Parts: sequence; structure tokens; C-alpha cells
Amino acid sequence: MMNTILTHKIWGAGAGDPVLLMNGGLMTFLSWGPVAAGLEGAHRVIGFDFRGMLKSPGTPPPVIDGHVDDVVALLDYLGVAHVHAVGTSFGAEVGVLLAAKHPARVRSLALITATERIDADLWRAAQPLREACRVAARGADGGVVFDILMRGTFSPAYLEAQAEAIAVRRQQIAAMPRAWFEGLDVLLGSLHNVDLRPVLGLITCPTLVVGAELDLTFPPGHSRALAAGIPGARLEIVKGSGHGLVAEQPERVLELLEPFFPVSS
Repeated sequence: MMNTILTHKIWGAGAGDPVLLMNGGLMTFLSWGPVAAGLEGAHRVIGFDFRGMLKSPGTPPPVIDGHVDDVVALLDYLGVAHVHAVGTSFGAEVGVLLAAKHPARVRSLALITATERIDADLWRAAQPLREACRVAARGADGGVVFDILMRGTFSPAYLEAQAEAIAVRRQQIAAMPRAWFEGLDVLLGSLHNVDLRPVLGLITCPTLVVGAELDLTFPPGHSRALAAGIPGARLEIVKGSGHGLVAEQPERVLELLEPFFPVSS
């Protein structure tokens, strides 16, 4: 069990039910800034880092269910009975289990660039990144981890347009402590053999599944399979974006979320 509450940030104090933002693997809650800014007028918006991420240090749980327990502990600490849950990538996988295991805590669910399972192809594709994390944890260039992530996370157009900012970010990642790379490897390892298909039918809240046309990490077919398994789920595929949709097209993410989350319930 977690000894301390996940590091978190709260934006706004709107009258609508709180919105919980759950990170992808390399994110920190600050990465949600533009999305949170668009929602905070109508909602209390909660962002946090999973255990093992930058702002919530510590050893991540070895299985993804442990992250669900951490999230529930955070909601209890904040006195939040239920939320509109939004997750991207790793955070969306946690979101599925949160909604399935704790249905009373989730008013609605938005899953962005997610997958219904980690199949053999996806797991095999993740191994170069895991190996780069292990090598960086032993003192090698952590920028290699960043390079692998960028190729799989963003569209070519975004990489070109943000080249200067990405170069700065690479330097920052390369300077991260060894423990951070160890944590990222454990986060990735917790996805091994994850298969959400058996629990998708347990989700009873309104659900929005958002895929990205150019997603190389979890290609759109996985978004379609995820939506097909959740009763009544709505599917949107955003054109022109890679896996990092929250960063590439935050305005489009907001366009989809704002009407999906009513101000009051």
C-alpha cells in the first residue's frame, strides 16, 4: 500500500462534478494545463502523478490494480465522492479499472488513446523502451528513452513544429535521476498481460473513447475495440494526431470533453 498521498494539483472550483485527469506514462499533471484551464471554470479539476512519476516519487505498484487503489486513496483524502474520470494512455487503462471496480466513484469516463489489451505485438514494441530505461538507470544517456518515446508518441508534423521545444525537453529528460528511469520501467512492466476485455462490460457510466488517427502506440483499432466492449460507449477518432493527443490537439480534446461533462449532475 502507498504510504503517502499522490502529489496532486487542483484547478478551479466550478459547480460541476470534479474532473479527474490521469496521466500517460511520461506525463506529469502539469502536462494537462491547457485542458485543465478549459474545464476549471465549470468544474473542480484534479490532476496528479502516479506513483513512480516525476512528482510522486516511490516504487510504482508491480501491477496496474495498485494504481487504482492509489487513486481511490487520493479521492478519499480529498473528500471527493465521485468524478468525471479522464485518462490518456496508461491513465486510461487505470481509468477502465477504476470505473469497473468502483462504479459509484465514476460519473462518466473518457478514455484517450487507449487500448483494450496489451497484446503480443504491443508488448514486443514496448521492449526497446524498457531496455533504454534500464540502461539509463545504470547511468547511460537518458535522452535515448526520450527519443524512442517521441517517435511513438507524436505525429511527424508535431515533431517538426515543436522541434526547438522538444530539444530542450530531451535535455531535461536526460538529466533525470536514475530512479526516475527505474520507475518508468516498472510502470511499463505493470502493463504486461493487461487484458481489460473481461471488465469492460462492468462499466455502467457514460463513456467516451477518443482515438488518434496516427497513433503508433495504440493504433485506432484498439480504440475501436475498447469502445465496442463498453456498453453504450461513444467513439471519436481525431484526425492528424499521434498518440500524444492531449499535447498535440488540446483544443480538440476540450471540444469533446466539455459537452460530455455536464456542469451539474
